[in-house]
Amino acid sequence: MFNKNIKLVLAVIVMGIAVWQFVEGNIGNGIMYILLSLIFIFLYFKNELILLAFLRLRKQDFPGAKKWLDKIRNPEAALVTKQQGYYNYLNGLMVSQTNINEAEKYFKKAVSLGLSMDADMAMAKLNLAGIAMTKNRKREAEILLSEAKKLDKHNMMDEQIKMMKEQMKRAGQPRQQYGGRRAGRGGRMR
Repeated sequence: MFNKNIKLVLAVIVMGIAVWQFVEGNIGNGIMYILLSLIFIFLYFKNELILLAFLRLRKQDFPGAKKWLDKIRNPEAALVTKQQGYYNYLNGLMVSQTNINEAEKYFKKAVSLGLSMDADMAMAKLNLAGIAMTKNRKREAEILLSEAKKLDKHNMMDEQIKMMKEQMKRAGQPRQQYGGRRAGRGGRMR
């Protein structure tokens, strides 16, 4: 994996070679070099290791996805801001099954850095709402759920949002005790 600045330098160098090939009359070589430089520019905005981690997640291979994410040593230097958000988002998904506090930290950082797709942002806020609900922070969970609902423009997470609202309603109701018969006058059971 290259640093993000190295990718830009390589793209500029390859683009310069493409211009040189056009000047020399080698049009085919120039076009090939332009396509090669576009690959470096694409990889500047879409990190190859994060793409590989997403592919592993689609196959439900969490250890494999974690392996690809762990290869990113310094996310601040290697990734642009949106990709840093996805790095934290993916790490939050990985640890959400085992460590809620760490997952909350990752999801909050992903939301603050930003994610390029509204559906991903909605999923991050939905996960944060679930974490807030488990920590009995009902107001924060309600706010995050409403934000997730606004971001979910294609209603892909409609079921999860409804289910979480139902759970919040049940958690907010006072617990009633059902049991046995009540004693009447005189303290005897009827």
